[in-house]
Amino acid sequence: MSDRSDDLGGETSPGGPLDLIGKRAVVTGAGSGIGAAVSRRLAAAGAAVVAVDRNVESAERVAAETGGEALVVDLSDPDAAESVGEYADIVVNNAGMQHVAPVHRFPPDTFNRMLRVMLESPFRIVRAALPGMYDRGWGRIVNISSVHGMRASPYKSAYVTVKHGLEGLSKAVALEGAARGVTSNCICPGFVRTPLVDRQVAEQAILHRVPEAQVVEDVLLARTPVKRLVEPDEVAALAVWLCGPGTTSITGSSFPIDGGWSAH
Repeated sequence: MSDRSDDLGGETSPGGPLDLIGKRAVVTGAGSGIGAAVSRRLAAAGAAVVAVDRNVESAERVAAETGGEALVVDLSDPDAAESVGEYADIVVNNAGMQHVAPVHRFPPDTFNRMLRVMLESPFRIVRAALPGMYDRGWGRIVNISSVHGMRASPYKSAYVTVKHGLEGLSKAVALEGAARGVTSNCICPGFVRTPLVDRQVAEQAILHRVPEAQVVEDVLLARTPVKRLVEPDEVAALAVWLCGPGTTSITGSSFPIDGGWSAH
């Protein structure tokens, strides 16, 4: 018998039943991909999900699926992001964006926007959530980092920078929250099957005039021993497990889900 449910009928973990009833879970970038998968699994475990996304329709769709709340926020405005973290028991910082260009041609405005969306706003959200977590003696912060939080790639200077910064923020929060019942961890996926990656694959296939499957294997997964994209639900399962029983001492850690990329 499986020790984990893969539908919305409930969740268990190796540490025991995963019961998040009464917990308020804020998930950014919840409208699709990893964020949507995390939102569904948190709801299955009983959490009240706040689906945060800049797209109204996407946020409302996930909120309807999970019986949660939609919160439309543009995280490129860190001041607007601050209120997102209030009253949260669980924060999953997932929202992100990508831009590829060599450093000497990288648009400074895009670099700054990525810093705001993917590093300053997570800081603001966590900053607002921590006082309540400390008062209640319990909190879980899960930062969706990347293999690029541990490794660099050319032409992704902003993405690599913000993911390294997110790793540092996560560890600092872990140290500060350790005596207050708050854990903070990073998950570091490789290439995940999301709408963003699907678009990149399609564009590369047209550019190089090769099948999309060849783009995945020869370009995206060139450094990955396991020749498949990571599925969003794989990331979600780990994210939700980090919120469950038996994880009190798991903090300040980074968990690769990268098909062996970071083993090189």
